[in-house]
Amino acid sequence: MRMRALAAASAVLAVGVMTMGAGVTAASVIKPAVRAGRSSAAAAARGSQATEGTGSLAASGSRVRAGTCTSSRTYRTLAGQLSAGIQDALRGRAGDHAVSVDDTVTGVSCSADSERHFASASIVKAIILAALLRWHQELGTALSSWERGEATLMITQSDNDAATDLWDEVGMSRLQDFLDLARMDETELGQDGFWGLTQVTAHDEMLLLKLLARPNSALTAASRAYQLGLMAQVIPSQRWGTPAGAPAGVTVHVKNGWLPESAGWHVNSIGAFTGKGRNYLIAVLTDDNPSEQYGIDTIEAVARAVHRDLNAGRLIPRARLAANVAPAPSSPAPSPWAVVPALPTPIP
Repeated sequence: MRMRALAAASAVLAVGVMTMGAGVTAASVIKPAVRAGRSSAAAAARGSQATEGTGSLAASGSRVRAGTCTSSRTYRTLAGQLSAGIQDALRGRAGDHAVSVDDTVTGVSCSADSERHFASASIVKAIILAALLRWHQELGTALSSWERGEATLMITQSDNDAATDLWDEVGMSRLQDFLDLARMDETELGQDGFWGLTQVTAHDEMLLLKLLARPNSALTAASRAYQLGLMAQVIPSQRWGTPAGAPAGVTVHVKNGWLPESAGWHVNSIGAFTGKGRNYLIAVLTDDNPSEQYGIDTIEAVARAVHRDLNAGRLIPRARLAANVAPAPSSPAPSPWAVVPALPTPIP
């Protein structure tokens, strides 16, 4: 269906279509409501997770809670700093926000409003590729040259036509099978070909990042390295969001999404950061932003706080660094399919 699925949204959803080049084209999208029932159940099942507004440290088994973050007692100071930094970054910002952070090295994790649903925009492209890779694992076959070309365009340039092609090829059934395998129970696929209207949560996006960044039974090491390699080759004009403030030498793997609606902009960013003794993940979702740049600024304020605190070396014993960080995956060679005119993109 290529772009026709997205272009058709103007007739299905509302009037006033807005086009963002490599982002998602959609009509005045109705603001996705928080799925109160499912979110409440999920929150109850994850009762040990931090929730926004909790100010004191509290024991949770072998872990303690500090605001929006949890950690072992060893890293309670770091957890408190991260929580304060995230809350400071979001204080006074317009719109809705959700944040999830997870660090393998220290074991610190943070969660703020992580069950709230947001329109995915182009971050769903990371799900599409992961589902495609899983499908080929089950078939025991490699991606075709055409699929590799489409995947390169979809991830490195956020090409919408390539996303529609691969969405159609994988199909709704196999996409849902992947979500079920990944236990991304809060994610709801966009219907009628509107992949950019897939409803996602920061919690589920963190599950996806963990599947990509850490060994698991769903994706092989080769599949993970391939997708992370493409996410490390995203074109410079789209390397905004969670990479903001990342230290030199750390490998940045990112996928962003941006989508306008009548109430404001949806702007999302997910990223994995590996190498140089680091292995951590960040997901920040936003909506009702007064402008695209406003949403980018909100995400980058959170990202800078996270990068700053997680990279304060004095907080992380060197022995722990050496024991918990795997080498960054190598990036595949660029595909000739990726050589296309640059599309309009937001400025970092």
